[in-house]
Amino acid sequence: MAILGNIIKGVIELKDTFSSETDHAEAQKKVLTDLLQKAKDTQFGKHYRFETLLESANLQKAFAEHIPYFDYNKINKEWWHKLHEEESDVTWPGNPSYFAISSGTTGKTSKRIPVTDDMIDAIRDAGIKQVFALNNFDLPADFFEKEIMMLGSSTDLDEKDDHLEGEISGITASNIPNWFRSYYKPGIEISQIEDWDERVQQIAERAEEWDIGALSGIPSWIELMLQKVIEYHELKNIHEIWPNLQVYTSGGVAFGPYEKSFNALLGKPVTVIDTYLASEGYIATQVRPETDAMQLNTDNGIYFEFVPFKPNYINEDGSLKEEAPALAINEVELNQDYVLIISTVSGAWRYLIGDTIEFTDVERAEIKITGRTKFFLNTVGSQLSVNKMDTAMRELEEKFDTTIPEYTICAKRGEDDEFYHCWYLGSELKGVDNSEIANALDDSLKSANKNYKVARSKALHGVKVEVISPERFYDWNERNKKKGGQVKMERVMNEDKFAEWEDFVKQN
Repeated sequence: MAILGNIIKGVIELKDTFSSETDHAEAQKKVLTDLLQKAKDTQFGKHYRFETLLESANLQKAFAEHIPYFDYNKINKEWWHKLHEEESDVTWPGNPSYFAISSGTTGKTSKRIPVTDDMIDAIRDAGIKQVFALNNFDLPADFFEKEIMMLGSSTDLDEKDDHLEGEISGITASNIPNWFRSYYKPGIEISQIEDWDERVQQIAERAEEWDIGALSGIPSWIELMLQKVIEYHELKNIHEIWPNLQVYTSGGVAFGPYEKSFNALLGKPVTVIDTYLASEGYIATQVRPETDAMQLNTDNGIYFEFVPFKPNYINEDGSLKEEAPALAINEVELNQDYVLIISTVSGAWRYLIGDTIEFTDVERAEIKITGRTKFFLNTVGSQLSVNKMDTAMRELEEKFDTTIPEYTICAKRGEDDEFYHCWYLGSELKGVDNSEIANALDDSLKSANKNYKVARSKALHGVKVEVISPERFYDWNERNKKKGGQVKMERVMNEDKFAEWEDFVKQN
């Protein structure tokens, strides 16, 4: 009998009994008030007169009117650079204990995003919320005695002056509570290995020692790890070595593109739970099994605003125009893409995180990630967002009975000076002509997107497709020192970056 598991499950059920539904609009008002109150004496707070803002009759409206939008480049240039010059109380009281290193999917140089002790607490509290939400998924008691494989970046953080630096997954894993360490795999020693391939090799070699009940990590890297374990032990599927695997916690990217290839590695279905942990904070987590949408963490250190995702509000570099309107959580609607704006206990203010989302349930504050502002392809008016591209990939998978976990696209001029959409699809598909795939992709996008259909009848001359091994995408990330961890492949490239990509593919 799973005695410990029954105790843990009992505590979770008891907590759920005494929990009440969150009023997300009220929770957000309180979070904003707390943020401004705590930061009013910082350099940023004094510059933007937080103390005066706190006296406003409508704080949310006054905040939106008086504080400009910031992306990383802007806030770093104007404020965060001071943190590296031994200044304190810049955008948040004191100095951050950590900086999350994020090269993201678009930047040429690494971003250094402050992570304060308050943010570490907020992330931990959000993680506890996720644990308690497991009660909604009807998991057996013995699940709570199994080990959890958390595959992130290295926990061997770099010391720099008075702080530590690393990817956010490494920072959070290095701060796991002591009581959780016995459940946490691959363990501290292996997690500190910097080289991703070496770390995965160590996991494969020791896989038989562990009784894994749950996996957590970016889908593409989790798949590669599972493939390595299966190959090393000559298995048919991962359940032959981890028979009690029941849960996979995805994060950071939509799981849909990886669902088919991920399930091919399993011996039986597992419960997939989506989470949304970014370098800037723990944004949302799935709290019920009836949906794969995630609930925003509205009461936990992050204030959210939402800008309707429309071409006339977005600059070419993906930043927001100052006149773009921002809505509070009580003003949003269903079936509308929004640019996500956050203000946090790490001193990010009206910060463009780079993701777009849509609400699936406004009352529950449940969302889905729909794409990236910089991955919105609007050359010649095609208005393609990542969610539309992902949907097209799923249709291709069904039509050609294959998997396409990775892809990238560029709108570029051909030798005839006409614009083409040039796609590279990561797939093991054989025996099908690329032109046939291109026609199917083109038809799918035409039927799903009227703007794309109009563009195809005018300035968008055609569609070209190249099918390559998914391994080429992982090699590209490795070449750019972005293998493993929180890394996400860029779905849309500009012509300069795409030229580098094509040279890389040809060389390999």
